Amino acid sequence: MKIIELGPGDPRLETDLLPVLLELRPHLTPELFRDVYARGHAQGLRFSAAYRDDGRCVGVAGWRIVDNTSAVRKLYVDDLVTASAERSTGVGHALIAHVEGHARAAGCTEVSLDSGTQRTSAHRFYLRERFDIDAFHFSRPLPAAS
Repeated sequence: MKIIELGPGDPRLETDLLPVLLELRPHLTPELFRDVYARGHAQGLRFSAAYRDDGRCVGVAGWRIVDNTSAVRKLYVDDLVTASAERSTGVGHALIAHVEGHARAAGCTEVSLDSGTQRTSAHRFYLRERFDIDAFHFSRPLPAAS
């Protein structure tokens, strides 16, 4: 397996990466994804894509380096998804090892992520990968401005 970074404008974002990402983020359209990545890239968002030897994209990690007062510097994983047909084959483990390498190179103190409460299979995976559940994540939707 080969893991590579795909920057904004790379045609593989839509042909290879987006179909896998849609398994986790079905609300994305190609246009919305391009817009989000263009804005997010300026804020540090990066995408890593895992490819099998036959050229198929089988996993995606969206991540960024964040400086804050709680961890000082951490790598935050926005998106981590393995294509459904490829789960339990080592793709997720390889992506975590990949982003951990970026974290170590950047002097981070941790790798962190959020996972929806309904994603119990993902939670089992994260616990096997030695992630701790160390916080609750709270959010509050904002109504559209009138």
